[in-house]
Amino acid sequence: MSHTTTLTTLSALNVAAQDLADGTWISRAWIPGAGPAVVLLKDANVYDISARVATVSALLELDDPVAYLRSLPLEAPLISFDALLLNSDASVRDETRPWLLAPIDLQAVKAAGVTFAASMLERVVEEQAKGDPAKADSMRATLVESIGADLGEIVPGSSQAAALKAVLISQGMWSQYLEVGIGPDAEIFTKAQPLSAVGYGADVGIHPKSGWNNPEPEVVLAVSSRGKVQGATLGNDVNLRDFEGRSALLLSKAKDNNASTALGPFIRLFDETFGIEDVRSAEVALRVVGEDGFVMDGSSSMNQISRDPLDLVAQTLNENHQYPDGFVLFLGTLFAPKQDRDLPGAGFTHKVGDLVAISSAKFGTLVNRVTTSDRAPAWQMGYRALLDNLNGRGLVSAAIKPR
Repeated sequence: MSHTTTLTTLSALNVAAQDLADGTWISRAWIPGAGPAVVLLKDANVYDISARVATVSALLELDDPVAYLRSLPLEAPLISFDALLLNSDASVRDETRPWLLAPIDLQAVKAAGVTFAASMLERVVEEQAKGDPAKADSMRATLVESIGADLGEIVPGSSQAAALKAVLISQGMWSQYLEVGIGPDAEIFTKAQPLSAVGYGADVGIHPKSGWNNPEPEVVLAVSSRGKVQGATLGNDVNLRDFEGRSALLLSKAKDNNASTALGPFIRLFDETFGIEDVRSAEVALRVVGEDGFVMDGSSSMNQISRDPLDLVAQTLNENHQYPDGFVLFLGTLFAPKQDRDLPGAGFTHKVGDLVAISSAKFGTLVNRVTTSDRAPAWQMGYRALLDNLNGRGLVSAAIKPR
């Protein structure tokens, strides 16, 4: 596939936010000859504001980051929004021009699992099938018949949930995934290390030993160290169904690999045009386009989530656990692919070269291309490299507190 065709395909999958001009949008970009920069989108242009605030973490610690951004005097644009998106396609990038990074930096990267009834059932299928996709269909039918209830109607931690648990235990059908799905305690896990996430246009990595995997299109909250939700973005919680299906103790290997976390393209901050109710009602669309001509569409409706987003935030940050640099939180997905790709009954799994587009009307589109985690660009900029870079640019103080 030629670069021209690849770029056109990537661009064709991109859908801009419906009210792009009205929102307050921040991200990070790599500026050749300088390094990572915090950027602001305004009037279809992208501005480097890193001389004033050099980390997204510091910006989101402000009581009112939107008011701060609106007070900034802006100089010449760094690049246009459209040009930045085009140059962020890793396969055709001009490395003399800026490109997008993940829109976070020092924050912990957390994820809530099993927050939708459909995905809850699929996690149990993985567990019962022991990671074998060929057994998934029969396991799925058996589980639906045994449970005999609409899991989406059950309030986690309720007396109804406890009663269902007792019945399923008696039938030998209880699962650790049902425990976190309808029990009182949510599953909150570390998805990736700070600074390891990739952004729009980058390759996302699938472990080379995985033969059953999928994208997970999710809304991701950006939260301050005080637990205040400051905004949200889109994320791909790349998932290895075979690894986790073999054993839940392989969760870290299923979830945290090189380039296995994608975020972006921008964080949309909460302001008069966008807030938590927009998160609660968001419709997230997914499209996978393979080089083999395969196309898969899916969606996730946030109004079907079993736990409120703010409850998930409270279960992440509380008197038992703090995040002094803030955190982002993947909220989970309704999407659980069952569409066959190759063999009947084998379901879906990624192939190298797949394009994955995750879009929502209030967020825009996150597009990435699939590779294996050993072939994706190595993660090299950790805390020390970032501090060394910012120190060399005289920006360390702006990384701690906005100027």
